[in-house]
Amino acid sequence: MSLTFGTVRDPYLRASPVIAIYIYIYMDRDIKITWTGWIKELELAITRRYHITFRHIYPLLRNTFFMLRRTSSSLYRSNKILSRAYSYSRLLSAPPRTNSNPVANIHNVGFSGLAVPDITNAHVLQSRPAIVRPLISRNYVQIRMDPNAKPSLSKYATNLTELAKQGKLDPIVGRDEEISRAIQILSRRTKNNPCIIGRAGVGKSSLVEGLAQRIVREEVPDSLKGKSLYNLELSSLIAGAKYRGEFEERLKGVLDDVDDQVIIFIDEVHMLLGLGSNGGAGGAMDASNILKPRLAKGLRCISATTLDEYKIIEKDPALARRFQPIILNEPTVPDTISILRGLKERYEVHHGVRITDAALVSAAVLSNRYINDRFLPDKAIDLVDEACAVLRLQHESKPDAIQRLDRHVMKIQIELESLKKETDVLSIERREALEKELDSKKQELNRLTKIWDEEKLEIESIKSHKADLEKAKIDLEKAQRGGDYTRASELRYSRIPQLEKQIEDSNKKDKSDTSQNLLHDSVTSDDISKVLARMTGIPTETVMKGDKDRLLYMEDSIKKRVVGQDEAISAISDAVRLQRAGLTSEKRPIASFMFLGPTGTGKTELTKALAQFLFDNESNVIRFDMSEFQEKHTVSRLIGAPPGYVLSESGGQLTEAVRRKPYAVVLFDEFEKAHPDVSKLLLQVLDEGKLTDSLGHQVDFRNTIIVMTSNIGQDILLSDKTLSKNDENSDSGKIDPEIKTQVIEEMKRHYPPEFINRIDDILVFNRLSKEVLRSIVKIRIAEIQERLNEKRMKLELTPDSEAWLTEHGYDQFYGARPLNRLIHKEILNPMATFLLKGQIRPKETVRVIVNEQSKLVVQPNHSEGEVVDREEEK
Repeated sequence: MSLTFGTVRDPYLRASPVIAIYIYIYMDRDIKITWTGWIKELELAITRRYHITFRHIYPLLRNTFFMLRRTSSSLYRSNKILSRAYSYSRLLSAPPRTNSNPVANIHNVGFSGLAVPDITNAHVLQSRPAIVRPLISRNYVQIRMDPNAKPSLSKYATNLTELAKQGKLDPIVGRDEEISRAIQILSRRTKNNPCIIGRAGVGKSSLVEGLAQRIVREEVPDSLKGKSLYNLELSSLIAGAKYRGEFEERLKGVLDDVDDQVIIFIDEVHMLLGLGSNGGAGGAMDASNILKPRLAKGLRCISATTLDEYKIIEKDPALARRFQPIILNEPTVPDTISILRGLKERYEVHHGVRITDAALVSAAVLSNRYINDRFLPDKAIDLVDEACAVLRLQHESKPDAIQRLDRHVMKIQIELESLKKETDVLSIERREALEKELDSKKQELNRLTKIWDEEKLEIESIKSHKADLEKAKIDLEKAQRGGDYTRASELRYSRIPQLEKQIEDSNKKDKSDTSQNLLHDSVTSDDISKVLARMTGIPTETVMKGDKDRLLYMEDSIKKRVVGQDEAISAISDAVRLQRAGLTSEKRPIASFMFLGPTGTGKTELTKALAQFLFDNESNVIRFDMSEFQEKHTVSRLIGAPPGYVLSESGGQLTEAVRRKPYAVVLFDEFEKAHPDVSKLLLQVLDEGKLTDSLGHQVDFRNTIIVMTSNIGQDILLSDKTLSKNDENSDSGKIDPEIKTQVIEEMKRHYPPEFINRIDDILVFNRLSKEVLRSIVKIRIAEIQERLNEKRMKLELTPDSEAWLTEHGYDQFYGARPLNRLIHKEILNPMATFLLKGQIRPKETVRVIVNEQSKLVVQPNHSEGEVVDREEEK
C-alpha cells in the first residue's frame, strides 16, 4: 500500500509538515509498523530544512491540538485521535523500540507549501478505514490500495496454502478417506461446510493442512484448484475488542474479504457460540448468529472440534445443520508408524540427529501401551520429539568423559597450588608427580576435546546437508508448479542426488569409526523407552544386566525383610519378572493377589517390601484401609461422588491416585471389612485393567499390582484342632494343605464367584514359628541400629538377649506384633531414659543383656553419680 499526503488546507496543519504523519501513524494502534530509527531521521530532516527541532515544534503542536479540536468537530473520532497526537508528541524524546529501522524520506517545498512524505518503506501492513476515512474526505490523504488486498482476512487469519507453497507444513500420511470426504462436502452447492470431529491429538488440524497441500499440488477437483485456505484465529479477533460492536465489526470485515476463491478453517468452532455476546466482548449478538447466514449462502468453511465440545454445537440446531460432520478416529498403531516415518526427516533436520526406524516403531507401540489419557499419533510424535531434544542437549553440552577429566585437572591444579610453598622432600616429590600427572591428563583432555569438536562439526555438517536437501525438495516442487523445468531438472538429477550421497557417506563414516565416539547421534528404541519412563514413571526401558541380576534374585532381596512366607514371595516375584520381560497381558493388571492369614504374619509388610524393591520407596504403595468403606455410601469415594453431590468434580480417591502413579502397588488392607459393593466395583479392574470415574475419565490399572489382605479364615487357622495338627510343622510354621483348603473355601463363601475367579492367586500366609521369630528379632534390631546411626551409637545384643526376646515375644495367635511391643518396652524405653539422663552418650555402644534374674536389661555406660559430678564440674 502506498500513502501520499496532498495539499494541507488547514492552517494549523500547514504550519507543521509532521502533524499529518502523527495522525496517520501514531494514532491508530491497529496499524502494525516498525519504528526504530525513523523518528531520529525525521528530526534530522526537519532540522536541516527548517532549522528547528521537536522541542520547538511542541508548542505548535499544543496550539494545533486545541484549534483543530474546535474547528474540525466533524472528524470521525477526532477527539480520540488528537488526544493521542498530543500525548504522543510529549513522548518524542523516548520513542518505542523495535528491531528494524525503516526509512522515512521527507520532500518539502516551502514552509507553507506542500508536505509530501513518502512512507511506503515504513512497512505499513494494515490500516483501519474508520480512522483514515475523515482525512480522505477533507483531501488530506490519498490512498492507493491493491484491489485484490484482503486486509481483515490477512490480519486475523493465516494463509495455509501459502505456507504449503513455502514447505512450512508437515507432510500428512494417510487419512485419504477423510480428506476425500472433506473435498466432497466442499464441492456441494449448499451446506458445503465440513466439521471435523475427533479426540484431541488425532490429527484434525493436520488433516486441513493436508488439504492445503493437495490444493497447492493441484490434487483436487477443478472446483477447488487455485483456492486459498485460511486458518481463522478466533483469539486474534477477540484480543483488544473491548467496545460494544468492535468484535462484530472485525468478524464482518473478515467475512466481507471472503470470496469464491477463499476457504475458511475455524479450529475449536464451539467457541463461536456466545463469542461476542453481551457476556463476552460486549456485542449485541454472538459470532455464530453472524456466521449462520453466510454459511447458508455458500461460504466454504471447514471447522474442527472434539467429540465432547461438539455437544455444545448440537444445542444450536440451526448452526449444527449447516455443518456436515466428519468423524476422525484415532489411527491404529501401523498407521501411526507410517505417520512417524513421514515426519522423520522434519525432526531429523530440526534437531540435527538421526532417528532409527526401530525408534519410530517403539514410539508408536509403547505410547499406545502405556500412555492412556492421550491419543495417537500425538502422543507418539511427542515421544519422538522429546527423545530427539534429549539427544540434542547432549550434543550441546560437554560429554561425561571430558567433564570428568576437567574436574580431575582442576583438582590437581588446586593441590599443586597448595604445594608450591612447601619445601620438604615429600612435598617436592608429590609436586613433581602431580605435574607429570597434570601433563598426562591435559594431553588426554586435549585429545578428547579435539575428537569432540570433530564429531560436533560432522553432526552439524549432516544437519546442514539435510536442511539443504529439504530446501532442494521444496524448490523442486515450486519449479514444477511454476513450469521451470530447467531448474526442476537441475534439482532432481544433480543437486538432490549430490546431497543424498553426502549424507549417506557421512552416515557410513560414523558407523565405521565407533571406537572414539563421544556423541551419540542416533535416536534408538532405548532412548524412546527412557523418555517414556520419565514421562509416566513406568520402567519400560530395556532390562540391563544389573537389573537382570536384581530381578533374578528378587526373592533373596525381599526375604531380608519378610521371613517365613516363601510361597507368597515367589508368587509376587514371578509376577514382576513377567511384567519386566514384557510377557504380561495388555488387558489386565500385572497381577492380583488375595493374602489370607492371621494378623501379624506379614501380609502388609510384604506389600511394603515389594514397593521398596520396585521403587526404592514405600510411599509408592497406594494403600486403602477398607474399614473406612464399610457403609454403602462410602463406596463412591473410590471413584468420585455422583454429579450434584459435594466434591463431585474432584474425582475418586482410588482413580486419582492411580492416574498420578500408574505404576504402583495398590493395597486394599483388611478387605473383608469393606462393603460388598467394593468387590463389585473391582470386577472391571481385575478383568479389563481399567475403571471409569465419576467424571468419565477412564483410568488405566494395567501397570499396577493389586493386593488385597484379609483375615478371613483366621478362626480356622487359630483353632485348637489346627494348632495341634500344625505341631508337627512347628519348626517351619507351615500350615497343613488341608487347613489351607478350608480357609480358601471359607473365603469363597464370603465373596461372589465372579470376584474370586478374577483373582490371579489366593495365598494363605504361614503362622510364625519361633525360628522365624528369631529372624524377625534380628531384622527389628537392625532397623533400630539404622536410627541410632544418626547419633553414631551402636546397639549390641547378646545371644541370650535375642533368645529372651524370641521366647517372650512369641504368640501364635498375634504373630510378630507382640514382639514389636516387647522391644519398645524392654529396650527402647530404657534407652530413651538413659539418653535423657546422660548415662548413654553419642559415639558409645549400648549393650543389652539378660541378668541373673532372667530379665532383659539395657546397661548404662555411666552411673548417675558420675553424671551429677560432671554437671557440678561444669
